Amino acid sequence: MHQIDKPLAKHKLIPVLVSGLISTTAFTQSQPSLEITATGSQEATQSILTPTKILQGDELLNKLGTTLGATLANELGVSATGYGAGSSRPVIRGLEGSRVQILQNGLSVGDVSNISQDHAVGNNMQNTHQVEILRGAAALLYGSGSSGGLVNVVNDRILTNLPDRPTGAVNTSYETVNNGRAGSVEVDGAFGSVAVHVDTAINNANNYRIPGNSTQSQGEPAAGWSIPPGGDGGNNYSGKLPNSFSNQNNLGVGVSYIGQNGYTGVSVERLNNNYGIPTPEGGSINQSQNRYDLQHQTRDPFDGFSSFKFSAANSNYNHTEFNNVGEAASLWKNIANEARFELAHNPLAGWKGTFGAQVSAASLNATEVGTGSYAIVPPTKTNSNALFWIEEGKWNSLQGNLGLRYNNVAQNPNLGTALEPQPTVDPTGTTPSIALQNRKFNLMSYSAGGLWSFMQGHGAGVAYTVSQRAPSAQELYSYGAHESTATFDIGNPNLNKETSHNLEFNIQKNSGLMRGKASVYANRFNNYIYGYYTGAAINNPGQEGDGFSVVTAQQAAATIKGVEGELTYNWQQHGVGGRIFGDASQGTFDAGGNLPLQPAPRLGAEIAHQHNGWLTNASYIYSYQQNRLAAWEQGPAPSYNLLNAGISYTEKIKDVNWTVYMNLKNLLNEQIRYATTPMAVRLYAPQPGRSLMVGLRGTF
Repeated sequence: MHQIDKPLAKHKLIPVLVSGLISTTAFTQSQPSLEITATGSQEATQSILTPTKILQGDELLNKLGTTLGATLANELGVSATGYGAGSSRPVIRGLEGSRVQILQNGLSVGDVSNISQDHAVGNNMQNTHQVEILRGAAALLYGSGSSGGLVNVVNDRILTNLPDRPTGAVNTSYETVNNGRAGSVEVDGAFGSVAVHVDTAINNANNYRIPGNSTQSQGEPAAGWSIPPGGDGGNNYSGKLPNSFSNQNNLGVGVSYIGQNGYTGVSVERLNNNYGIPTPEGGSINQSQNRYDLQHQTRDPFDGFSSFKFSAANSNYNHTEFNNVGEAASLWKNIANEARFELAHNPLAGWKGTFGAQVSAASLNATEVGTGSYAIVPPTKTNSNALFWIEEGKWNSLQGNLGLRYNNVAQNPNLGTALEPQPTVDPTGTTPSIALQNRKFNLMSYSAGGLWSFMQGHGAGVAYTVSQRAPSAQELYSYGAHESTATFDIGNPNLNKETSHNLEFNIQKNSGLMRGKASVYANRFNNYIYGYYTGAAINNPGQEGDGFSVVTAQQAAATIKGVEGELTYNWQQHGVGGRIFGDASQGTFDAGGNLPLQPAPRLGAEIAHQHNGWLTNASYIYSYQQNRLAAWEQGPAPSYNLLNAGISYTEKIKDVNWTVYMNLKNLLNEQIRYATTPMAVRLYAPQPGRSLMVGLRGTF
């Protein structure tokens, strides 16, 4: 079994991480804390107990990509999947899919991106104001299955304060690597006590250019597994990568009434996304979603309590997957409803906290079309009812954090659904059929953490989180061909709930010009759910799924261990600032072997300079080769050097701040293949090559 070059990785990573621990001498500099929208807490407290990252302002604009995964791909402890330009989801500490919950303004995004990596996240990034990454007790406010973490995308569509004058922003850009044209507009205004928000965006990009050839030379999987299909199929491209295009547009409107003690608001959004799937077979996905939100908050609702919040959302999502000749191959639909309330109490014996309840209901249906319709995933209703409670306390140099969440989840498939007639597999006979049955899961998740501020601006903390997750409808009941991953997926209706036990130690210096933080963690899973490549392939000559690998849902004990750290100097301030960081994690089955889709270790550095309206920045990341792969994965995922740079100038003309900017991406024109992406895409479709983006942005 392949192993990483341990001495090299160890010697290069440790100095970077340790430097974050020993940087104890610096000048004191005041810096305002940032409010985390999802929790209402402050970053300075949360960053130790539940390591948190907030992207906003210039930093967000410089890193903003067309997808959520591309935007967060180089954050500490965060990598991304990469299905061309249209679909990319964050991977946090080696965990992806259902283990990383995606929210929009504090409520589930309502898409099906957690089911498969080719399914795009159902939000538009161009009008995003803030992106938050939460873990531990804070994540328990929103779900019990977020063992990797939680990402909240904030677009402020429902205004909570009355603007004293019309405000807004306009942005337009052009990118060379894909002939990408993007534009966005948003406007906020007020009519008496009523605030109104309107935003729209469009982003059209052709197939992107790649360095070298599209197909990576393929290593051999371990003995006992056949090489899954998904090679180049005789198509090894250079120049433009077929089926790597992406076309998005959205329109959102929000209206809110704002009084002295709170607000009530509603919003509506329409999202359309048409993007290619760059596999050897080729294809595309046409995605759309309608979303409706309601939010209400009352401050100081009654004695002893500081806030009452109620929010609800309805989303109607669907996408159609097309084959390489433009014929519809499958249709996915998901109707999701969610409602929650939160009640925050005033400090009591040093503790302040929030408790509440949340209910959600989703109806998922995935159907193969065009070759005799049948259910890939039978129509399934998922109902979840939850109670949650988190507390934070502070006593002199000590802080504490507690979280508790109980969830009851029911998976109810349509028991009369006909599944795909059984295909033949080579060489082992016939794939097993699955018996549909209703399932119910009781989930108890909890978290406890502590922080000791052993000297001014320095803290050391420990956090322990137990997170339980119910298997998804796809993991339980799927039975059919999935073109975008070149697999025939078979669920397991007997799966048990998945439980993770995460223990983490943190140390941080959070004041002065020089700051740093580092974490070491171990995440032990009982009944870790994963897709197991059986080594068999479908034999359906001339029919859908012919040659696809058979993948079954299985469970096993597993452990992910990792370390991450960063050191910053005058970061996000005027003048010169710098940052160095590194992260590494690796997941293994307790019985032996590596977990699939694990990110490679990385080292990185950034430098920036702000002065008199000018902002210049450059970043460099070295990603090690990932050869610690699951037994059925081909590899290795090659190492790469990623160099980006940017420059912008801002000038105020009358009442508008105009910014002209230029961003250079992948300056070294490296071939980048994420180890977190399934083989059908990783071996065939690298990320975009060298690119120049120019743009003009105005805010008023």
